[in-house]
Amino acid sequence: MTSLALSTKFSLYPNSTFLQFRCPNKTQRISFPKRTQIACSATEQPKGQQKRPKKKKSVTDSEKGIDPVGFLTKFGISHKQFSQFLRERHKSMKDLTDEIFNRHIDLRDMASGFEILGIHRHPEHREDYMEWAPGARYCALVGDFNGWSPTENCAREGHFGHDDYGYWFIILEDKLRDGEKPDELYFQQYNYIDDYDKGDSGVPIEEIFKKANDEYWEPGEDRFIKNRYEIPAKLYEQIFGPNGPQTLEELEEIPDAETRYKAWKEQHKDDLPSNTPCYDVIDNGKEYDIFNVVLDPVSQEKFRVKKPPLAYWLETRKGRQAWLKKYSPCIPHGSKYRVYFNTPSGPLERVPAWATYVQPDAEGEQAFAIHWDPPPEYAYKWKNSRPKVPKSLRIYECHVGISGSEPKISSFSDFIEKVLPHVKEAGYNTIQLIGVIEHKDYFTVGYRATNLYAVSSRYGTPDDFKRLVDEAHGLGLLVFLDIVHSYSAADEMVGLSLFDGTNDCYFHTGKRGHHKYWGTRMFKYGDLDVLHFLLSNLNWWPTEYQIDGFHFHSLSSMMYTHNGFASFTGDLEEYCNQYVDKDALLYLILANEILHALHPDIITIAEDATFYPGLCEPTSQGGLGFDYCVNLSVSEMWSSFLETVPDHDWSMSKIVNTLMGNRKFADKTLMYAENHNQSISGGRSFAEILFGEIRDGSHDTEKLLLRGCSLHKMIRLITLTIGGRAYLNFMGNEFGHPERVEFPMPSNNFSFSLAKRRWDLLAKEGLHRNLFIFDKDLMNLDENERVLTRVLPSIHHVNEDNMVIAYLRGPLLFVFNFHPTDSYEGYGIGVEEAGEYQLVLNTDEIKYGGQGLIKDDQYSRKTISKRGDGLRNCLEVPMPSRTAQVYKLSRILRI
Repeated sequence: MTSLALSTKFSLYPNSTFLQFRCPNKTQRISFPKRTQIACSATEQPKGQQKRPKKKKSVTDSEKGIDPVGFLTKFGISHKQFSQFLRERHKSMKDLTDEIFNRHIDLRDMASGFEILGIHRHPEHREDYMEWAPGARYCALVGDFNGWSPTENCAREGHFGHDDYGYWFIILEDKLRDGEKPDELYFQQYNYIDDYDKGDSGVPIEEIFKKANDEYWEPGEDRFIKNRYEIPAKLYEQIFGPNGPQTLEELEEIPDAETRYKAWKEQHKDDLPSNTPCYDVIDNGKEYDIFNVVLDPVSQEKFRVKKPPLAYWLETRKGRQAWLKKYSPCIPHGSKYRVYFNTPSGPLERVPAWATYVQPDAEGEQAFAIHWDPPPEYAYKWKNSRPKVPKSLRIYECHVGISGSEPKISSFSDFIEKVLPHVKEAGYNTIQLIGVIEHKDYFTVGYRATNLYAVSSRYGTPDDFKRLVDEAHGLGLLVFLDIVHSYSAADEMVGLSLFDGTNDCYFHTGKRGHHKYWGTRMFKYGDLDVLHFLLSNLNWWPTEYQIDGFHFHSLSSMMYTHNGFASFTGDLEEYCNQYVDKDALLYLILANEILHALHPDIITIAEDATFYPGLCEPTSQGGLGFDYCVNLSVSEMWSSFLETVPDHDWSMSKIVNTLMGNRKFADKTLMYAENHNQSISGGRSFAEILFGEIRDGSHDTEKLLLRGCSLHKMIRLITLTIGGRAYLNFMGNEFGHPERVEFPMPSNNFSFSLAKRRWDLLAKEGLHRNLFIFDKDLMNLDENERVLTRVLPSIHHVNEDNMVIAYLRGPLLFVFNFHPTDSYEGYGIGVEEAGEYQLVLNTDEIKYGGQGLIKDDQYSRKTISKRGDGLRNCLEVPMPSRTAQVYKLSRILRI
């Protein structure tokens, strides 16, 4: 019989804390229930057990600091229907948690499926494979290691092949090499990774066991271990004598307990002291029909402090070299494999759901997974620790495949060499990667993910991606992933659709199982096993790859059964009606709670076009628990202004209202002027809109250049500084990348001409170099003056006629003149503090591509004793058209 012991965490009793087995690199803990008293009679309870234990006083939610409608109270929002929805959702969360604890020890166990699912090496010279496929009747692992045979490594229904929940378990034994004999110990274990060059001391097993018996046990302690029948045999002999009855008919009347005890006591009164446990009866001199047998306290304490003989057990382990000498791996590193199912609809082959390295489209061949298990001496070893999370996030959004200058798919190594140094030089402190998780079709930009546990093989190996993250950390950069759990690719062979032959394995059936417009599959968030898969996936990336945060893509697709394609007026009823998917909301709450509990410094960002109430509020107060949410309206506003609204008609009030959003949630908002959507999703980048006509040669080149350069800088300056605690920019847009992104696809004859970045433009003097220098100084402004971490600005000056906006944020005064033609020599702006203000950033500087109309002697301005904009003092500043300036209070004047 083959042992089913697992090297990873495994619990025999999901509801019990008696036995817990942790991963090898975790501290092992084994606890047992308290020893109870043994009674000699089944009719009465022992004296110490007659009273029922007092029930612990239940702690109410309010005592725990939990208020399901807390954030509504905080903001003074009163809405009966939405409040009731939040309370019902809180109750549903309690029920879901109870259901989870019926199958899992804790939430960490719920989010650690990758420790046992998929392929894992076991210490006992074998590989264990586990997969969830409740609709299958037969499961086998096929690959080039077994000639793609569906019968060699298999498990069958009804033959302990799977459990009641549909988890299949297959053991693949390593192959004994020619001339080698099987291990002496049936349970012989090997070191494969940890101390792989140690062990295999050459000491025979018998000597190790003898050494354990001689050194571990005190004289007499191992007496009953050697012969487990000795105690019952002695007890039988004491009661009935050496020739006791052999049948019930021969059994005479048994004396009462007290008589037997006194006789036994008299018989053993002259016994010598012994190391064996001592039992006696405690009756306090009272007459009882029963006698409570209690363990001797000295023996009990002696047993408790005695540590298990793990050192001797570990000494029996052999090293990696001994294993390689005796065995060949059942699945060599780099082997191709798939999982084979027999289903009611016929045989199927699929890429395993928990595979960590996949070839989704191998030049027209059938997709397959790759077993990634490099020898320890070649496996990647982390060099750098994670950077401390900065108080303000300046995020550089990247796509690895298009990050190179050549018309090809760039690799992780290319990205490390070319892009990471640029990000560091540009002044950003975080990179956000899109399209890293495996996806079949390159042109989908990674948003139709097929294998959630695998990095895309287009860019390199799992170890290559580890090196990318490690190098980024070494430069002080955080690494975020764009995660897509709101839907999944509809591919069957390489994805999860119809994974086990049924339509309801991972996804809803019917119309609800398909996105209304995109044709993607919608996860079944109310299923515990689907939750197990998704929550484990979130835990996988920070655990395996040291990812620092997640950007949750398109939450509106999952939170509503209409996938967010409905008109929203802002009425709270729209967020709690029949179209809201409560299961999806519960998943998001669980995701944030588990991520922040297991990885306290992790950052989660919500992308939701509907601005669901409470996105960034604590889960204990009725929120969903995200750290930041994206203000998607900003980029839409700027795109609309640039493409459809004449410069004279730009509304200053609309700019301010859109950028500030809802002030109640503004301090947790991530802002961007444009991200990858403007460049990739069929749109045009701002640079293409602003400078596109220049290439046509149909307009005044110098005039267009100045307009485009000015607006490009002003839009970024006001977007970063007016609100929010985080800022994002897509790769290349900081220097006005002149071309959109177009991935190779049939419509462009699979051309890579637009699937790249023009980094060569930065080496030339001119427009793009100027824009980059400005963006770099903008990032330095935040780094030095802590703009994003300061209190949100007080916007005290909005003039529609003059097209001027001004606001204060900390000691900084920001002024913007969006007028396309009018300049102002001494424009009065109200300030609170009287003093001298120094110009620290000016979009019109020549080095930024401006005209340099503000001279050096105008960089320092003093206030005048005159009220302005409701403030005590006034600062008169020069404001050329289409320019913006940032002033800092450098010296306070006491009046």
